[in-house]
Amino acid sequence: MTGPAVVARLRAAGCVWAEEEAALLGEAAVSAAELDALVGRRVAGEPLELVLGWAAFLGRRLAVAPGVFVPRRRTELLARTTLAHVAARENSGRAPVVVVEMCCGVAPVAACLEGAVEDAVEVHAADVSREALACARLNAPSARVHLGDLFEALPPRLRGRVDVLAANAPYVPTDRIGDMPPEARDHEPHAALDGGGDGVEVHRRLAAGARDWLAPGGVLLVETSAHQAPLTAAAMQGAGLLVDVVVDEDVSGRVAVGVSPAAGEPG
Repeated sequence: MTGPAVVARLRAAGCVWAEEEAALLGEAAVSAAELDALVGRRVAGEPLELVLGWAAFLGRRLAVAPGVFVPRRRTELLARTTLAHVAARENSGRAPVVVVEMCCGVAPVAACLEGAVEDAVEVHAADVSREALACARLNAPSARVHLGDLFEALPPRLRGRVDVLAANAPYVPTDRIGDMPPEARDHEPHAALDGGGDGVEVHRRLAAGARDWLAPGGVLLVETSAHQAPLTAAAMQGAGLLVDVVVDEDVSGRVAVGVSPAAGEPG
């Protein structure tokens, strides 16, 4: 299959960036037969990232695989915000800085901590998906990976010691999943999309449990949407956290930031 033929086939299937996708698929294939198979998967509606086996994220190529949630560009704001808070904790002289990426999927946040911070950082990543954690181990080899539902996954020794807890928990309202692009609703795990009736049920669970796990002055960072942000913030406030919302319209990103009171401050 020639280059123009691949582009034409992708364009006919509705791929907006057919030329760019054709180039990436051609780079990934080692033979004409493999290229034909890869193009077939893409034309059938499989996300390009799953066909390629990687997703671009903050200048990195993160391993992804069928059955996992593909990191979005908007999550780069969560990663950048995490890096900033980790650096601030390091500069304050606290060591080690304990970081947890909850609902980590393929661990894009933990991956960005690889080589970007000093050695005095202890990184953990947790998720309910074995498939996602297999990718997380490739993307963040220095992180300690845990299987389980939210805080149940974490070792008890981390209770009260987490400096930065970052999460891209699901926040799509249940009745809106059907409106999502087929690439998401048909190829990504339902559990990674479904945020419950109003989209913030998992956010409420995170906020409710965070105070027991955060160190004094520790921070909870939760990716949210423009519509859900007030609800996410309210959940954090209800848990006694001091709340702000960080926005980056360039990546359509929003992160609710909840800070645990420092020792001696009222909760």
